[in-house]
Parts: sequence; C-alpha cells; structure tokens
Amino acid sequence: MYLTIQGIVLRVTDYNDRDALLTLLTRRHGKLTVKARGLRRKNSPLIAPCQLLAYGEFTLFEYKGQYTINEAQSIELFLPLRRDLTRLSLGTYFAQVSEVLSQEDLPNPELQSLLLNCLYALSKLGLPEEKVKAVFELRAACLSGYTPDLFGCHVCGNQNPDRFDLSAGQLECRNCRSGESQGIRLPVTPAILEAMRYICLCDPKKLFSFQVGPDTQKQLAELTEAYLSTQLERGFSTLDFYKSLLI
Repeated sequence: MYLTIQGIVLRVTDYNDRDALLTLLTRRHGKLTVKARGLRRKNSPLIAPCQLLAYGEFTLFEYKGQYTINEAQSIELFLPLRRDLTRLSLGTYFAQVSEVLSQEDLPNPELQSLLLNCLYALSKLGLPEEKVKAVFELRAACLSGYTPDLFGCHVCGNQNPDRFDLSAGQLECRNCRSGESQGIRLPVTPAILEAMRYICLCDPKKLFSFQVGPDTQKQLAELTEAYLSTQLERGFSTLDFYKSLLI
C-alpha cells in the first residue's frame, strides 16, 4: 500500500552502508520512522528532501507495518538556516524536542505547524534566536499538556506575583511561599508574565507579534528552557551544543 504524506525530517540515522532511517513529523500520522534506501549513496535523489530539518512530500510503501520511501520531493529546505551554524543547531534542538513530544500514529498538526513556523522565523524572518527559542519551548509545552497557570498567585490570587514554580507550573508571591514547599522558583517581572501569557494564549499565526526588551527576552528564554526541561525531566544534547556555540 502506498501513502503520501508531508513531513519534517527530525532525525537521520545510518542503517547500513547504503540506507538510512528517517524520523518524520507529519500532520496526520504523528511521528513516523521510514527507511530511505540508497540515501547514503553520493548521487541519491533523496539527499535533499531527506536531510535533517527538510520539509517535503514523501510517497511511502508500507509492508507489514514498515514504511519505505518510494519518492520524495522538497517543499522547504530552509537554506539560510543551513548557512548559520548557530541557528541550525537551534533548529536541531527544536527537532529533538519535537521528537520527544510526538508519538507514533498520533496526529499532531499543531506541533508540526509550530516547528515549521519557528524554523521559518529563524531562516527567513531574522528574528532574535532567544525570542524564537522562548516561543517554541513554551508553546510546545502547552501543546503537550504542560500549560502553566499564569493567572495569578496560586495562594493569594495576586495578578502580578514575582515567582514562577518550575515544577508546579504556577505563580507565587515571595511572601506566600511555605517553608515546607519544594521545587525551584525563578523570578518573573510583569513584562515576562505578559509575554508568557501572550505565547500561551495567542493565535498560532501571531506567535511572534509581541515586543520585549533585550534583558526581558534573555530572562524569558532562560525561564522557558528551565520550565520545559523540568516538566520533561530531561536535558537535550542539541541544546547543550547550541549553548556551547554561544560561549
């Protein structure tokens, strides 16, 4: 049986001397693992559409639950991204997070759209990396069931608390914290709170339509990174590599 899909390449893994396995993120089928025969050959027609972070249309042949690429065509290769190692490594981090958050045969069009929009923002819009990173991390957390409670201190209801609990995903005033409470709290300013609320609630087409200053942007990206890693209880090698490039 043949199946035609549109997907983003999240991972490329060598299978043998000639072939490779691809992990794709698709709209209708979620995460798929497919074999790309002959991909490792020098003149393979699959090289462009099957490279990491490529978005393409794939015709797959299914046999006993396993998929093999029959044909593939590129839709978007994000070429400017590939000429900037720092931005490329950030996009690879987005791909690794998407792979962790997606599941086999479970449709996830929102996550695919988020990944495409953030890769486009890095590649074509020239937006600050910290801004795109913060948007991706917090919105991806929301799409995966980790939406934080940002509507006031969970103890007193104050609309402008000054702490964010990474484990509980909720706000708290400095004076409301119990001496017995556990977990890490990070400071939040009204500007950071406003940006977080916007990212969580805005129309997907307007994800980047907010403005913050450089200091707020940096603090926001640090907070969203810490929140996502805390909720997922893991780190990411691609994020470590990206951060090593910034030193």
